[in-house]
Order: sequence, then structure tokens, then C-alpha cells
Amino acid sequence: MAELIRIFEENPNEREIDKVVKVLKKGGLIIYPTDTVYGLGCDITNSKAMEKIAKIKGIKLNKANFSFVCYDLSNLSDYVKQIDSSTFKILKRNLPGPYTFILPGNNNLPKAFKNKNTVGIRIPNNNIIRELVKKLGNPIVSTSIYDEDDLVEYTTDPELIYEKWGSIVDVVVDGGYGDNIPSTVVDLSEGEINVLRVGKGSVEDL
Repeated sequence: MAELIRIFEENPNEREIDKVVKVLKKGGLIIYPTDTVYGLGCDITNSKAMEKIAKIKGIKLNKANFSFVCYDLSNLSDYVKQIDSSTFKILKRNLPGPYTFILPGNNNLPKAFKNKNTVGIRIPNNNIIRELVKKLGNPIVSTSIYDEDDLVEYTTDPELIYEKWGSIVDVVVDGGYGDNIPSTVVDLSEGEINVLRVGKGSVEDL
């Protein structure tokens, strides 16, 4: 069974953060809190771990629309083509926050994403996941455990999440109750604002 690790968002305990990062570096899968629903993720540089996540989601890795959780906007240049100043302003105004922004990908994307022209970027307003990314040193690939066909109760309660996912992943981070509204997905890859999914992030603020 996975380890259930309690981390407080107000003041993430460094020892617990290090414990989770160690698992990520070994190719482990984790479930973690964000500013929306809990997410399932792994180290972006570990293709075996990404294969595992794709398998759990029942999709082929090269067809997966995983997003990348970054610590802040300085991570962007690693994976995103140069963006214009109006796009940058939108990102700066709304991140960290409950949005997934689709941006044009560059040539440094991990092998699994080489056939993609775009990449989804998340910078959640949540200290736990951002500290994990910061300590790991590169983004965490991410997909939500939210399932619209399922009862949404389990997506908010870390103990129920642990019961459901504990035998599938390596660590469940208990960061308190999550939300059951996913992020707002906004495609900025063509230089215009195209809202693909309305979620927790306000569309008026874009």
C-alpha cells in the first residue's frame, strides 16, 4: 500500500516534502493536493513513471493530455516556445491559480510529448505541490483524479482517496480536503483566448 503522508499547506514540513521527492526521483507515483481537485503525478523526466500513469488512465502515453505542474513562470522557457507579451500578462495575472493554460511547446519537451505542438501548464495556488516541484527541480506531470461519472466525494477526502488509490500509487499526500471543481482550461497557443473548460478559475479575469 501507498504511504499516506500528511503535509500542512500553511507550512509544509521539509522532512515530509523530502520524503515525497525521494519517491518521485525513484520513479514513484504520487497523489497530491492542488488549488482544485487532487492530482496524480510523477517526475516529468521519468518516462517509465509516465507510462504507468497513462496505463492507469487507460490511454496511450503519446495520446495523453497531461499537464505540467511548474513552480513558477520561470519554468516556462524550459518547455514553452517564446510567447508574446499579452499572453505573458494573462499568465502573470492569473498564476498561481486554478487554471490550466495550453501554450505552444518547444523542442525540449520530454520524449513522450515530442509529437505534441502544445503543452498544458499548471501553477496551482498550493504550497505543498509547489514545494514538491521546487525540491524536485523540474515539473511534475499531472492529471486529475476527478471523474465526472463517479461520485465526487472521494476526490475531496484524502482518506477516501487513499482507500481508492492506495494500492495503485506510492504516496498519497494528505493536504486536507480538496475541491471537487477542476481547473479552468484556457488555450492560448494560437495567441487568442479560447476557453476549453470552465472550472474553478473565473473566465472574467482572463
